Amino acid sequence: MKKSSLVQIKIPQQFKKVLVFQGGGALGAYQLGVFRALYEKQIEPDWVIGTSIGAINAGIIAGNPAELRLKKLQEFWDLMQDKNRALAEKNKSLFNFMTVSYGVKGFFTPSFSQWINPNLPLGIEKASYYSTDPLRNTLSELIDIDYLNSKKVRFTVGAVNANSGEMRYFDSHKEIIELDHILASGALPPAFPAIRINGEPYWDGGIFSNTPIEAVLDDNPRNSSVIFSVQLWNPVSAEPKTINEVLSKQKDIQFSSRDHFLDKEKKLHRLRHTIRELTRHLSEDEKNNPQVQELMTWGCDSTMHIIHLTIDRLDGEDQYKDIDFSKQGIEARSQTGYKEATRAIESEIWNAPHDAREGIHIHTQFR
Repeated sequence: MKKSSLVQIKIPQQFKKVLVFQGGGALGAYQLGVFRALYEKQIEPDWVIGTSIGAINAGIIAGNPAELRLKKLQEFWDLMQDKNRALAEKNKSLFNFMTVSYGVKGFFTPSFSQWINPNLPLGIEKASYYSTDPLRNTLSELIDIDYLNSKKVRFTVGAVNANSGEMRYFDSHKEIIELDHILASGALPPAFPAIRINGEPYWDGGIFSNTPIEAVLDDNPRNSSVIFSVQLWNPVSAEPKTINEVLSKQKDIQFSSRDHFLDKEKKLHRLRHTIRELTRHLSEDEKNNPQVQELMTWGCDSTMHIIHLTIDRLDGEDQYKDIDFSKQGIEARSQTGYKEATRAIESEIWNAPHDAREGIHIHTQFR
């Protein structure tokens, strides 16, 4: 697949290019569109981070050389458009019923024993309504694990330890990544079973933090970055009036990003910049004082531009939108992601004048 002949968008060399992908099931087609826009603008990521479906998308990107990434990602989403359910697409209720009853080809299939008797003591690796064995087979064809671990693109995936309840980020720059790490990040209970890593069971990282941007902001050492934070849940909407609207809104709020977290990070990063600026006013003798040197380590001069790309609702969406693997739904969300990402990229907002005292700049509006 050829890249666009358009002039390459300029991101200054000192900035790392980071993709942060939220979880959200079928809504992840939006991230396909975002990546297509980045690919066509010849923006190749240095680091991809994801949870749940975001981990799957990120794994396909990091697990392939640049010229194959979009092709492999498109193959995954083409497979998700199960042709066996095509006749049901015009009837949303029937389509959802077929998805719940039969699963999605190449992704998950029902575990009927748990449906019949949810008290069966099968163990945490079997205690789920569906099996994700088909997804393991799919990803083994789409992800080159050796390439993923070659560190050409840094890859980080978030999962929750089902015993301790603690979030864990698995990072290809620190450890060997296997398909199990990606499957664990998408193991949303009780639908999907826990995946065991190093003897410990892990679930979907989205039940703890569905927008794993803290992996970037807490990195050490920090690097100046342009971060495309691609979010699949939009909590802003009109007041719900029906039970179905309430259920849909509840999901949007539960799985959306936490802006208060970024507000705190902005304050911390500004404090780090202030410390670094203060050290510039010290004499060389003062800087060589061991106690001062320890204090200086709290300073930082990295700059983060966070490009917030948040999915818009489709007409007629309901609480089942995250299992809407219909051809129309996937294509519509992909197109929306492509258009919104293209607009953000072409704005080159990271090159606009900004307050140097601020370490984190959050961008939500683009020309």
